[in-house]
Amino acid sequence: MKFLEIVLENFGPYCGRQVINLEPKNDDHPRPIILLGGMNGGGKTTLMDGIRLALYGHRAQCSTRGNLSYNDFLNQCINTHKSPIDKTRIELAFEHIENDKPVKYRIVRTWEKNPKDGKDHLGILDIRENDEWLDEGLVSIWDEYIENLLPLGISNLFLFDGEQVKELAEQEEPPTIVIDAIRALLGLELAERLTVDLEILVNRKRKELADTTELANLEEIEKKLKHLQEEYEETKNIETQELEFLQEAEKKQQQAFDKFLSEGGKIASQSSQLEQQKIAKTREAENTRHRMSELAAGILPLKLIEPLLNQAQQTAEVELKIQQQQIARDVLLERDKRLLKLIKKLDIAQDQFAQIKTFFKKDLETINTSLKETPWLLADAENLSQIGNVLYYLKNSSHTAKQQLEQLKNQEEEIIRLERQIQAAASPEDYQKLVEIVKETRDKVAACKSNYQTVNRHLIELQAEIHKLKKDLTEYSVKTIERNSKENIINASTRVQKTLKLFREKLTLRKLNKLENEVTECFRYLLHKSDLVHRIVIDTNTFSLSLYDGYSKPVDKHRLSAGEKQLLAIAFLWGLARVSGHHLPVAIDTPLGRLDSSHRSNLIERYFPCASHQVILLSTDTEIAEKEVKTLRKNQAIAREYVLKYSQNTRQTTVKSGYFW
Repeated sequence: MKFLEIVLENFGPYCGRQVINLEPKNDDHPRPIILLGGMNGGGKTTLMDGIRLALYGHRAQCSTRGNLSYNDFLNQCINTHKSPIDKTRIELAFEHIENDKPVKYRIVRTWEKNPKDGKDHLGILDIRENDEWLDEGLVSIWDEYIENLLPLGISNLFLFDGEQVKELAEQEEPPTIVIDAIRALLGLELAERLTVDLEILVNRKRKELADTTELANLEEIEKKLKHLQEEYEETKNIETQELEFLQEAEKKQQQAFDKFLSEGGKIASQSSQLEQQKIAKTREAENTRHRMSELAAGILPLKLIEPLLNQAQQTAEVELKIQQQQIARDVLLERDKRLLKLIKKLDIAQDQFAQIKTFFKKDLETINTSLKETPWLLADAENLSQIGNVLYYLKNSSHTAKQQLEQLKNQEEEIIRLERQIQAAASPEDYQKLVEIVKETRDKVAACKSNYQTVNRHLIELQAEIHKLKKDLTEYSVKTIERNSKENIINASTRVQKTLKLFREKLTLRKLNKLENEVTECFRYLLHKSDLVHRIVIDTNTFSLSLYDGYSKPVDKHRLSAGEKQLLAIAFLWGLARVSGHHLPVAIDTPLGRLDSSHRSNLIERYFPCASHQVILLSTDTEIAEKEVKTLRKNQAIAREYVLKYSQNTRQTTVKSGYFW
């Protein structure tokens, strides 16, 4: 599992929408550390609470919640400078492997002031190639789903802060929150829960045994049950017989109805309606014929000579054009005569005058050649317009006539169909016989159905009574068996509890041995002093740590410096995380605390790059200072750097790229 992105919107000191990319890679090169710098009070712990709240909701163990109800805690988390219409919002995108395939989800929690039912609104978005769609099914089982990925009981081994490390380092025994995580990790809480459940079971059985009374009337119940079962079998046979009668009656009814249809009974029942339909259709056909006669009395007969009319229209257009050209020729001829007189008066050369005269003559001959055709129709513009109107109305009348002809054809076919149906109808005498047969079979079916339903109801009543007697008989029989069973359960519980105790002890020893090896290895790796501690032993009851040197002699914890104690605490948490078997990200708030420079160097170089595939560090400028951050950069351990800028004036935090240096 790895976190991809967190979004804080109007949450705590984060006003507006603040987005932090948490992917542990840089230019496609995997680098585990996401470094976030911030001064005290700048929002580092709030960001950690945001991760917990997104994952666990009302179950989240947030630093500022205390004994507050979830409703009050949500109100406390709302940014005081947000707009009244804006909501507080937390989003956490993560990726993990499911069914051997990587899947990505985005957890979205939103709420307003005094949220409804004291809860936030949860949405789980399935991220598929930059598309997000709401997974309603996952929302309903989210608590169970996240418990399989990152159980709440061990979450403090992966999401912890410097105060937790400090408390673990200063106490002889681990704090309660760490002990709970150890128990959840080792599976001890299951054995303890089984022990408690056994006690509850024994107390319940003892109470039930004390309340049990002697039973009687067993023979009477068995006798009555036998009588009812015999009656039930007889009634069942009667029901089967009545069902056969009913099916036979329904078959005869269907045959009578089929005969009623095939012999025209249904048509006979509708004969008057068919006659009315025939009269109506005949009237419609007559109306259509009348409209067609009106069309025939008008312009429609000219359809017979439509080609001649088209030819006359074309000829008239040509002759009209010739008439117009003749008029134009006469006008030009008069103009040419006047022009020749004028040219002659101008006293131009004779040869030029002859050329002009020749030109006019040839032009006139050309015009006369084009006008050789002699008009015979002698149509004018008005005649041409009348022919056009006739053709236009003739086209419309022809289209209307076709429609009416098709309509008349359909009407005549409908009349023929109605006549055939009327002819197929049964005679009144036959129709009456068919009706009587159908009625007789219908009455027979009704009688058979009534008999069958009566028998069926009686059968159901017998079945219910038999079931009740069997239940009573079972209770009488079981109570006698239960009395002995309860006594056996109570007697066996002590043995089971002893076995559970032994199982718990052996399980604890087995898993603690593995944990001791992991913690020892982590501490020696971080401490870088192979001669100080050779082995670490964990107490099976208190889970406190005991240190031994290479000669198996105890090493007093007081000999350890404050920094070494903190390294021991970190090694303890690191070992627990490794034993858990969960491939999960690690988030650490104020990670270095009061460590000196040498111990800081060990954590910087040895722990942070190896704690997990994804390590989120929330540090002040004095913890991971300029020297430490340069070391991490040099070792190519940092994927992304951010600084949480807190303004004292506005009391708001914004997220900026980069670190203090």
